[in-house]
Amino acid sequence: MGRGWEERRRPPGSGGKAGSREVADILKEIRGGSPARSSYREQSLKIHGLICAKCGREFDGKKRHLLTVHHKDGDHRNNPSDGSNWENLCAWCHEDAHSRDRLGQYLSGEED
Repeated sequence: MGRGWEERRRPPGSGGKAGSREVADILKEIRGGSPARSSYREQSLKIHGLICAKCGREFDGKKRHLLTVHHKDGDHRNNPSDGSNWENLCAWCHEDAHSRDRLGQYLSGEED
């Protein structure tokens, strides 16, 4: 009857790999974040605490995943160890901050 669903969804000869990296490794990186990303996130949480800089909502250890690190200058590669370019924002305020940027660019005629 032909190949099963699992075999059809992968390109022939891929063997479950994406390039030279195992799919499991890629998923692990996505779920856990890259080491550099997680280290600056943890630094920011230690420096600024488990509180949203915009709305002031406090988070406990169980809900800390709802806090994100927002880069004030918009450059995610700018990660000074003193935390001066970071602010912890809850998921809702972080989305709002980036939505406002996009809306402002649209209204001013600037496009990505």
